[in-house]
Amino acid sequence: MNSQGSSSPAPSADRRGVPMPLWLQGVVELGSVAVVSYLLILLTVLMVWLADGFDSLGLTGGFVLSGQVWLLAHLTPLQVALDPGAGLPATTGTVNLVPLGLTLVPFVLAWHAGRRLARACWEGQFWQPYLSGLAVYSAAGAVAALLFGTGEIAAGPAAAAVFPLVPVALGAFVGAYRASRSLPGLIGVNAAAWVERTSQYSRWAGSYVWAVLRAGFVAAVAGVGAGAALLAAALLWNWNDVVNVYQRLGTGVPGDTALTGLQLGYLPNLAVYALAWATGAGFEVGEGTHTSPLGTQAGPVPLLPALAALPPGELPSWSAVVVVLPVLAGVLAGWWFLREGENHLDDWMAIRLPARWITFPLSTLLTGLFIGAVAGVLAMLLSWLAQGSLGLGRLTVIGPHGPDVLLWFGAEVAVGAAVGYVVGPWLEREPPFAPLRGGAAGEDPGDGPGADLGRTGRREARRRRRAEAAARRAMRSAGPAGGAGSSAVPRPAQGRGVADAEAPGPAGAFDVDAPAAPSEVPGSPER
Repeated sequence: MNSQGSSSPAPSADRRGVPMPLWLQGVVELGSVAVVSYLLILLTVLMVWLADGFDSLGLTGGFVLSGQVWLLAHLTPLQVALDPGAGLPATTGTVNLVPLGLTLVPFVLAWHAGRRLARACWEGQFWQPYLSGLAVYSAAGAVAALLFGTGEIAAGPAAAAVFPLVPVALGAFVGAYRASRSLPGLIGVNAAAWVERTSQYSRWAGSYVWAVLRAGFVAAVAGVGAGAALLAAALLWNWNDVVNVYQRLGTGVPGDTALTGLQLGYLPNLAVYALAWATGAGFEVGEGTHTSPLGTQAGPVPLLPALAALPPGELPSWSAVVVVLPVLAGVLAGWWFLREGENHLDDWMAIRLPARWITFPLSTLLTGLFIGAVAGVLAMLLSWLAQGSLGLGRLTVIGPHGPDVLLWFGAEVAVGAAVGYVVGPWLEREPPFAPLRGGAAGEDPGDGPGADLGRTGRREARRRRRAEAAARRAMRSAGPAGGAGSSAVPRPAQGRGVADAEAPGPAGAFDVDAPAAPSEVPGSPER
């Protein structure tokens, strides 16, 4: 993101040309995301077809199948209407079980496209290529629904114009934000300036809420990682059963390749299922089949190799110990929150009520509940994305139930976060709930400068950690030492001029401990 006040070198005489309009750059960037993501799916399908994996599909059918998979990967539901055949009745239904592994492809491509668009825009102009590119992507989805629809499988043009925007819009915006590192540079709204005009209590509240949201995100990421580890362990433990399913299918090398590719596309879904199983909420594999560590309701399942790793109907009594994994994710989130040093709820309670034996447990319990609520909502959203229907027979209900995951995972993370916050000081070798060292008990922070002295040690630790993080970011942005184009001096943040580089960004907008600018310090020279 370029700043309006920054200077740029004049174009040389041999490189003159007409600059591309921003709206056209958005069309090119996000249009290429649609084309490349489709070509990657088409390449996979054609490789299987060339290996005689689809005998009756044909070349045209390969293009159509690739388009249908492209729509499904972009969260678009497909309507299925199969004629009776081979002794089976006619079937109609909706296929909305999204392969999240394929959804990551347009998301990552849009991430990189958003980064390039952010670097090509002035501050506050990102919305021009962003909206024009999304409009073209929406049109591409509607056209794909019309081109790749058949009598058996089809998607509604309206749904195909809306649902593909979700992963692409999110990926492009996150990528642009990571490139500019400035929310005002993207949308032209300076939230930091607004926050600076608020009271200190409001800044405390904003800093606390922002830290709780990030701690909940840490817990959700740790929970998904634990689910992925549990899935890998289950596959390794039941590897012989997985191989036996491949042998029973007898599809040969082309069919095995296509089947493996299909399962890899649904691998993130299976990781979310493993997380839901570890929480105790469990998940379903068709109507009448529910599995959880607290009990399994057995039923027929599809003959897929990955499903051979499902837990058996009779589980040992010690299997319930798996619920420790979400609790450990909460412990990690609580420890992270402690290291962040933004527990202003505890600071406020300590000022209002000097009895630390009451305020510390109460603030810790409330913080754990808040972190658990955020993590539970994120896990519920993942469950909704990972669950769905295949529209055939009993396979109309596959995956976990979102509200159950919210309750189970949220409660376990809340307990773990409280434990992690209490145990964290011993890991950090600091006193767990040291009393305030300055100011009278119950004194308001705005009553005098001596009221904040009780938090000096914690604030100094926070400043030191933030300075180290800023130094690491500056080293990464400067590139390898001694390489071409590298510099020993850290570059200012993109999207801001020299004067704006010292202004707090969105992450530091609520930083109540940031030192004042040189012009605001008495006796300091003006910049």
